[in-house]
Amino acid sequence: MRSRCLCQICTCGSDYRPYEIIQQPRHAPEEYKPNQGEIDLGTTYKRDFNSYKIQPVAIVRPLERQQVKKGKLDTVPTYKDDYRAWDIQKSELYKPEQSYYPPTVKFGNSTTFQDNYVPWETQPRQSFKPSSVVQWPTVPFNGDTSHRLDYVPYQLEPKLAQPKEVYRPTNQPFEDLTTHRCDFQGLLGATAKICRPAHTRVTQNAQFEGSTEFRDSFQPWEIPPPKVKKVQAYIPPTGSMQLHSTSHLDYIPYEAERVIPIRPISHRRNHHFPFQGKSTTKEDFPAWESCCQGLIKKQQQIPNPSGKFDGLSTFRSHYVPHELIPTESCKPVNVPLQSSCPFDDVTMYSTEYAPKKQEICPASYPSPPGYIFENTNSQGHKFFRKITPAVKAF
Repeated sequence: MRSRCLCQICTCGSDYRPYEIIQQPRHAPEEYKPNQGEIDLGTTYKRDFNSYKIQPVAIVRPLERQQVKKGKLDTVPTYKDDYRAWDIQKSELYKPEQSYYPPTVKFGNSTTFQDNYVPWETQPRQSFKPSSVVQWPTVPFNGDTSHRLDYVPYQLEPKLAQPKEVYRPTNQPFEDLTTHRCDFQGLLGATAKICRPAHTRVTQNAQFEGSTEFRDSFQPWEIPPPKVKKVQAYIPPTGSMQLHSTSHLDYIPYEAERVIPIRPISHRRNHHFPFQGKSTTKEDFPAWESCCQGLIKKQQQIPNPSGKFDGLSTFRSHYVPHELIPTESCKPVNVPLQSSCPFDDVTMYSTEYAPKKQEICPASYPSPPGYIFENTNSQGHKFFRKITPAVKAF
């Protein structure tokens, strides 16, 4: 007979019940088949775009105005005098020729990974988790530690016993005087005088005195006039003034030579042919005619309305008002029900309830009744085999 695990024998459902692992089928990709026919490359832009004729752009640059001045003007610059025209040869291109040729075969939409990939079935890895089965040691436990082996007991020296001092109270009385009690002298002081002025009632017919305390107490002082300082009359010095300075007296003049100009002498040449202001960039990159692209507007499909706006919406024109009918309330009247019959407290649960006998889970026993222990797997699950009853022969 097939053996059963303890988890399957359990009826209370507190233990784990394993299930069989079913391997899911692997999805095989379908072979790509390209669609037949040509791709329609037409877009809305190509269909709705209206081309316009391109006109040359008007020059915005103002015309050059030549200002005529009187007299002869030397318009020959130093560059034209010293410039020597060279025969400019066009440089050759070092760019390699294009060696790429597009393939003529139609793209099959399959990558190198799809062509060379070979699907492999995944194999379960070997579990290195240690088994949960408890291995009982065969050797008796050695309880000796390094502290027990290396510990050396030493004899302690006798502790010096100090005699306890006996409390002796003092014969002098306790001084309970504080600094406040020593320095405080209870002297009788004079009562404080009231500084509040006497209240004099002002009559209504009395004239108001405009004098103030500042006016009564202020005494004007005579201010003496400021002293005027006498300025002494200027007396010019006698004799002539010496205008010689230290620099004038000690300066020694030297004969200095004139500085020769470093600038080379200009050899002007009168050329009658015009100046060639062309360069390689101007020859190879001519100016293109460009113009600003106008706005591409789609033609209006819905025509503009004609006539005066009524201001009525679809809701206002089609709305039909209806009278509101109040909803009938189905709520029962809040009136207590009174009955002369006694209250029947018998329920369906109390009449039909049948108590069931509480069964004991067979997995709670060390060995479930009716089963024989067979073995224990690597995960720690115990398997039992059911005992078949012996059949007596007739």
